[in-house]
Amino acid sequence: MSDEIRLAAGEEDGGKRLDAFIAAASEDLSRNYAQLLIADGRVQVNGRRENSKKKKLVPGDEVILDVPEPEPIDAVPQDIPIEVVYEDKDVIVVNKPQGMVVHPGPGNPDGTLVNALLFHCGDSLSSINGKVRPGIVHRIDKDTSGLLMAAKNDIAHESLAAQLKEHSVTREYTALVYGNIKDDELTIDQPIGRDFGNRMRRAVGGSNPKRAVTHIRVLRRFGQYTLVSAVLETGRTHQIRVHMAYIRHPLVGDPMYGPKNPRLPFKTSGQLLHAGVLGFVHPRTGKYMEFRAPLPEHFEKVLSVVEQNSRK
Repeated sequence: MSDEIRLAAGEEDGGKRLDAFIAAASEDLSRNYAQLLIADGRVQVNGRRENSKKKKLVPGDEVILDVPEPEPIDAVPQDIPIEVVYEDKDVIVVNKPQGMVVHPGPGNPDGTLVNALLFHCGDSLSSINGKVRPGIVHRIDKDTSGLLMAAKNDIAHESLAAQLKEHSVTREYTALVYGNIKDDELTIDQPIGRDFGNRMRRAVGGSNPKRAVTHIRVLRRFGQYTLVSAVLETGRTHQIRVHMAYIRHPLVGDPMYGPKNPRLPFKTSGQLLHAGVLGFVHPRTGKYMEFRAPLPEHFEKVLSVVEQNSRK
């Protein structure tokens, strides 16, 4: 079996290489994996098979990917350093760095948080999500940093998953967005589904939309940028990124939902989004626990530049 993915090249994609376009259109498919798909004859441009990874696209090109069903992956332990914020016999809370994928998948067979957790925890991870995602109850995007909880047994997994379903888990993010948000507080209540033109993306509305609610609070204003707190009431894929783009304040550094060719006075390696607060009821004790993680160094450096520029 395989999965057909249709992508459309926009104006900003004119002149872009085919492999780079595919990788940029999806956070789950790496550039190397895109090159393998092209070499295997699994990529069409405007209905014709394209075998050159260097093919330059023009606006309006339709790219169709025939992505094979991934072979079962047995994630293996890898000695990858992770920052453990809390751990007991039921749960572990880690502070994931920007750039780390949560679990193995196409183009990312190892080097993930799951590989690191398997090394750190051994066999003490829940089995509900199988051998590819042991212990994983929820995920955050590759280029989003911050707190993530994992379950060390199935009872804990069921409890944490139920709390997520009931929207009772506290998840607060810090984000730097474009523009000056006028309101000090606002709530974005807009359903999110798959983007009709690019199934790798999500969009307000879209295909099979589900209710999504994000509560925004302004922390600081820098003229051209605003630092905000974003609290998730629901937890849809790319929720904060989609909602902020919808109100025309996309996340700085976001390659998927932000400006395609931004001219920034600083370097970013992904969206400036940090999961700084995570709270839940402990599966065994029944007590509420809350954890905090400070902004990572790369985020603080950008804020320093933004603040200096806002004073000029």
